[in-house]
Amino acid sequence: MASLKDMRVRIASTKATQKITKAMQMVAASKLRRAQAAAEAARPFAERMEKVLGNIAGAVTDLATAPKLLGGTGNDQVHLLVVCTAERGLCGAFNSAIVRLAREKIAELTAAGKQVKILCVGRKGYDQLRRNYEKSIVELIELRGVKNVGFTDADTIAKNIVDRFEKGEFDIATLFFSRFKSVIAQIPTATQIIPPLLPEKADNGGQADTTYEYEPEEAEILDELLPRNLAIQVFRALLENAASEQGARMSAMDNATRNAGDMIKKQTITYNRTRQAMITKELIEIISGAEAL
Repeated sequence: MASLKDMRVRIASTKATQKITKAMQMVAASKLRRAQAAAEAARPFAERMEKVLGNIAGAVTDLATAPKLLGGTGNDQVHLLVVCTAERGLCGAFNSAIVRLAREKIAELTAAGKQVKILCVGRKGYDQLRRNYEKSIVELIELRGVKNVGFTDADTIAKNIVDRFEKGEFDIATLFFSRFKSVIAQIPTATQIIPPLLPEKADNGGQADTTYEYEPEEAEILDELLPRNLAIQVFRALLENAASEQGARMSAMDNATRNAGDMIKKQTITYNRTRQAMITKELIEIISGAEAL
């Protein structure tokens, strides 16, 4: 049985941990407001960009002249998985959920006889994936030191992906991230970005389709918009991840604070019972000694 001093030290240590988790919860809540606002603001722009590309791509009649980023290589043998996770832990199952989805995709592709390459964005995803797929990881891009994720960071990642595609390193690229829904709900998401899965044209109720004339030609417009769309989709994923990370951390630290409170209560009860038992034992010894005299 631990001594009273050891119990006091343990209670003090638990209280210190509770203060840390409470402070981390408050910091995450403060960062969450900004991250959530940024993620929600990026969604309409990214969705509209996809619709615009879908309309322009639908006007392309000769696929041979279309940019390679639109139609792909024509093969699906080599897959690049861009796995975006956080640089830090203490955020519950946020990182593990994204990695789990990526592992399921890797297992599916491997079973189909496909070659898999992995581009990790974020240290935590890399640390988990390298245990089983170290040879498949082609690069780690760290965002450590980046206080607020900006479009320049996403543009750098997108250029890296495009360069690899132009060198013929892969045929299909899939982006993995966590879409923010609420503080207690983050949805792991996989989106194919090369070639992009553009939305189909909406049904106009039987009316004649509107014909647009583009200047310059559709292929020239797509040459400019497709790399930009790739950067926008990566930027959206990074913003969604930032909001999801803070939401998951806020929830995890709240649970940790509550658990620490429960532990303090149990430890205090044990301490009081042990102290009372020792006092009772000493009183019995004193009374027994007095009666013996």
